[in-house]
Amino acid sequence: MSPYKELNLNLTPKQQALKEGVHRLAKEVLRPTAVTLDRMSSPQEVIAAGSPLWSALKAAYAQGFHTALIPTECGGLGLQGLSLHIALEELGWASAEFAASIAVSGFPFAAVATTGNTDLIQELVTPFVADKEARFVGCWAITEPHHGSDQFMAGTPQFYDAKISGQVSARPDGNHYVINGEKSAWVSNGTIATHAVTYLTLDPSKGLAGGGVAFIPLDLPGVSKGKPLDKMGQRALNQGSIMFKDVRIPKRYLLVDASVYEPVLYRTLTLTNGAMGAIFTGVARAAYEEALIYSKTRIQGGKPISEHQLVQKHLFDMFTKVETCRALSRAAMVYNAAADPPAIEYAIAAKTYCTQACLEVTDTALQLFGGKGLTRDCLMEKLYRDARASLIEDGVNDVLALVGARRLLA
Repeated sequence: MSPYKELNLNLTPKQQALKEGVHRLAKEVLRPTAVTLDRMSSPQEVIAAGSPLWSALKAAYAQGFHTALIPTECGGLGLQGLSLHIALEELGWASAEFAASIAVSGFPFAAVATTGNTDLIQELVTPFVADKEARFVGCWAITEPHHGSDQFMAGTPQFYDAKISGQVSARPDGNHYVINGEKSAWVSNGTIATHAVTYLTLDPSKGLAGGGVAFIPLDLPGVSKGKPLDKMGQRALNQGSIMFKDVRIPKRYLLVDASVYEPVLYRTLTLTNGAMGAIFTGVARAAYEEALIYSKTRIQGGKPISEHQLVQKHLFDMFTKVETCRALSRAAMVYNAAADPPAIEYAIAAKTYCTQACLEVTDTALQLFGGKGLTRDCLMEKLYRDARASLIEDGVNDVLALVGARRLLA
């Protein structure tokens, strides 16, 4: 294991085995694969047949990590609270991209599992759980060309404004819904996904509050996809747009209607923001560990830079930020796994604090690497780019802070 002290003295043997198992996959497969993919010249090459992306995903699927969010009664790992945080931190330590991709792969199927509909679970969830070859890849289709972080701003006047509604709509037609519209290029797993849990508009008269959630197989007639996004960071994470033109889904695939959309949205945001806190605790830890190791071997002024007081101060500041990230994000995730309703403001605090702290840690770590940290063959260069994206993805931090503040003032 990487050198950090586990302060929780009550980890169960199962949780310890989980930590070791995920870290082994992270170290041996996911991190080196993410570095290889990051250096590819185009996002098309990353997802091409024969790309190491697919062997890495298969390795994760073979160990069942794609089922992390699927309840045990449906055959999944059923990770939540502390166990989920442990897994996500180790995945983030390896690669923010693979952490996001593997987690979101299970989103559509976990959404079906929460319905308790045994027929739907047998039809849709059971094949996903049994998949060991990454044949089924899910995505969370919420972001749209004209709607990003504002999708999360429940409680604000604009969320209920009839003049502001989503761009993907579902219209009832007999025993089906007809889906039209576009999800933007920021859908994670967007161009490789086989299935989407799609957040869409059912009642535009209610504005963004008139939404619903549907399970949509992406091999249906009328579904098309854009090209994969070419990004500064997290280049191993496939992202791309999805278009729907008169796509017909059976009504049973509508999982959430407008009457309960808002509380479901809050729960989703609580989960995803909590996950971001855990993942970027792992990224921050990776940067700190790289800097700590390098500082013991890099010679300046006739001695390792770790012997210079200013470097020691930087190292301790990074250590403190990593530990506070873990403390906050773990506490929020453990509480919210048990609370009904969850405290979304703590999940938002975990996301916004941990991603900002992660950027600061990677920035300091890169500074300690000096010129070497700017080269493409140095892991720190990649970690810095990956960290920068985290302040924007899954909700811009500034906007999320406003959502959290409204909860404090309610």
